[in-house]
Amino acid sequence: MNGFGLYRQAWRFEGAPHLEPKLHEKEWKALLREGGLMVRNTYGFNGLEETCFWFIIKDQYEGLEGLSSRTRNKINHAFNYFEYKLIPFETLQEKGFQIIDETYADYAIHDRKMNHDVFMDYLNDCRQKSFDYWGIFDKETQQMVGFCTVTLWDDCCEYGMTGIMTKYKKGSFYPYYGLYQHLNQHYLEQLHFKYVSDSARTITEHSQIQDFLIQNFNFRKAYCQLEVYYQWWMKIAVKLLYPFRKIIPLQRVKAILNMEAMQRGEK
Repeated sequence: MNGFGLYRQAWRFEGAPHLEPKLHEKEWKALLREGGLMVRNTYGFNGLEETCFWFIIKDQYEGLEGLSSRTRNKINHAFNYFEYKLIPFETLQEKGFQIIDETYADYAIHDRKMNHDVFMDYLNDCRQKSFDYWGIFDKETQQMVGFCTVTLWDDCCEYGMTGIMTKYKKGSFYPYYGLYQHLNQHYLEQLHFKYVSDSARTITEHSQIQDFLIQNFNFRKAYCQLEVYYQWWMKIAVKLLYPFRKIIPLQRVKAILNMEAMQRGEK
């Protein structure tokens, strides 16, 4: 459907962010006729105008020297403990669920269902597209203790599902620091990609990873335009619930209203 796919009842563009077009009325209506609750259209990628919606990207690789001394120290600690390497799909299929199950249990906001079937559905979807799979290995035990999936396009990529076993998030291991340094170097310096992305602005606020990347690895906001189109009855529901968005406790409803606020330029 013109490069759009249905994810959690929302149509979203599945290509590189800078290629997403502005949809005409007949196009977004055609998508809604196929099902789903809404269409998210983000266009005008990396525009000069500051907006309420953006992608988190990094388009320059400055090496360790371009990072703070605090970040460099944590990266070096991580490299002492971990090895980061590409793994085959089958390794992630066999060992990934235990890791991501622990990771989701640590989230401050539990808006997502995660079980073995959901994880396998995600992996099956990955197999239909172009992905890299990275494993994080304890150097001492050679055990895989984390992973990251990366969506690949022609000249850019998007960091995806990432999991680390709980015990390695504590103390002076700093696995995320080593992971993102390794990924940035691989895709930006070695493969010469135009940019790497950590996806669009989060609407669920379940993770602080985007702020982490901005503060420690010089990622930035690539502003774009956001338009959301709803099924007719969904549009009525959003309009009625919107004034109460700050007090509604249901996380999935709150996420939709957060995105509506971003569309209106109010968040």
